[in-house]
Amino acid sequence: MRAMFVHGPRDLRLGEMPKPEPGPGEVLVRVRAVGICGSDVHTYQYGEIGGTVIRSPLVLGHELSGVVEALGPGVQGPPPGTPVAVDPSVSCGRCEFCLEGDPHICPNIHFFGNWPYHGGFREYLAHPADLVHPLPEGMSFDEGALLEPMGIALFVADLAGIRLGDRVAVLGSGPIGLLCVQMARLAGAAEITATDVVVERLGAARRLGADMAWNAATDDVVARIVDHTGGRGVDVVIEAAGAPETVEQAMEVAKPGGTVVLVGIPAEDRVTFKASVARRKGLTIKYDRRMKHTYPRCIALAQAGRVNLKPLATHHFPLERLGDALDLVIRRADGVLKAIIEV
Repeated sequence: MRAMFVHGPRDLRLGEMPKPEPGPGEVLVRVRAVGICGSDVHTYQYGEIGGTVIRSPLVLGHELSGVVEALGPGVQGPPPGTPVAVDPSVSCGRCEFCLEGDPHICPNIHFFGNWPYHGGFREYLAHPADLVHPLPEGMSFDEGALLEPMGIALFVADLAGIRLGDRVAVLGSGPIGLLCVQMARLAGAAEITATDVVVERLGAARRLGADMAWNAATDDVVARIVDHTGGRGVDVVIEAAGAPETVEQAMEVAKPGGTVVLVGIPAEDRVTFKASVARRKGLTIKYDRRMKHTYPRCIALAQAGRVNLKPLATHHFPLERLGDALDLVIRRADGVLKAIIEV
């Protein structure tokens, strides 16, 4: 079967790999749609992410949907022909953290597209049956793939503890940030401010629920937010860019006693901020580590129309043009939000 491998920094090659057979407890999925995530971009650009270096050719991609084609031994369903979203995170199910209900921090986790585990930019994959989630009638493969970043945003809202009437700032309005805007609105935020450096993303943030959207390339966003709140700051800050300046901004715009959730993955695997600001404000700082138990909730919210996934899928490419799609995302060109690879 066809698969797209990254061999090193900016070195993509279309190749072949054996079509897998589903083992006990697994289903065979024919991949249909895969979203490009920022972590895919980072790995493509630098040949590593978070200290994990590609040591052999790797298939990226972890935001995916497809169709069940076959069942492995002992599997009762979903039956062949069922469209599904694929949870790309396979925890061990046996360690202390899994047994406590926190599979997202399993130290033995296998995650799609994180070396040495191949991801979704291929035609077929075998996957545990309990980690594929049937899509409701009318939900597209694009939307099915976007359930993965939506799950991150839902888990971030849980971590943030957003309360009715809170003021929330989302710093970074890429796909994750835009989904966080929608989740903050659903959680009861009275006012949401979004920031970014790309004009098209700011427009999308307003359309998807932000009350204000400031351009961090031309505006002093800290002054804007602090002044607008009468010097108080916001209750919750979601940092979704991973840039050094947005981490600093997050600490500055949070109110005393506020909560900051760090979602963005920094390019240099290190973040810094003024300890005195965070300490004197008594901030609660939380890190998002993926998500847990979110797919059923995401499907329910999307099916009910409470979260709008459709506007995020702005561009589509075939598998053999994955390099073009990655370069488009890197350049943030043509109003791209989420580029989808159709396999």
